[in-house]
Amino acid sequence: MRLAGAFVMLLAVLVGCTDVPPVDPRADVPAPTTATRTPPEPSASTRTPTPSPSARPTSSVVTMSIPSIGVRGLRVVSYQGTADDRPGTTIQNRGVAASPRGPGGGVGAGEIGNFIITGHRVSHGRPLERVPGLANGAHILIATGGTVYDYVVSQTMTISFRKPAEKAQQNAAVPGRPGVQPTQAMLTISTCATPEDNAAGNYWRDALGNPEHRINKIATLTATRPA
Repeated sequence: MRLAGAFVMLLAVLVGCTDVPPVDPRADVPAPTTATRTPPEPSASTRTPTPSPSARPTSSVVTMSIPSIGVRGLRVVSYQGTADDRPGTTIQNRGVAASPRGPGGGVGAGEIGNFIITGHRVSHGRPLERVPGLANGAHILIATGGTVYDYVVSQTMTISFRKPAEKAQQNAAVPGRPGVQPTQAMLTISTCATPEDNAAGNYWRDALGNPEHRINKIATLTATRPA
């Protein structure tokens, strides 16, 4: 009887397996396709930047006008350095003004800090010949990038090139106050005191021919307007 029962169970299993379809060995392999694959998006490092429609190039040309002493459209050339160093003196020797930038220099037009401009008084066209006569209240107009920055003279500061502490006053972020944090846009126009030094019998000159003393007119930005 046990053999008969086992035979019946085996027969039932065989009959049930006939309902399972045969397995195709190629079933897991995807069929080939002719569809065009979309290329992956370029990464941020390979994309070509698209200029913003609001971005506008700014002019690097800076000019200075001082109506009360007849200075009109004097070119101001910026450079990395300090006031009246060799690169700055080379620029001044072209008959234009120089504006030092960087850690030992100043800032640009309209910026918070000390915008320093230097130029010759008795040579190379004498563009700043009459600067020592500027009175408090005189306007100095700086034009650049479609804007005019109106600075007004408020004080005069004379410094010695032979005294590092006084040179530091000329280059300070707040003119005359080294180490003070600036809160205003200010301007220092610096030129030589050659006639005054000569009159006093002081003929000292540095390696670049600069006399001992510099006359600085200090001004503060009071207004801006379109050029």
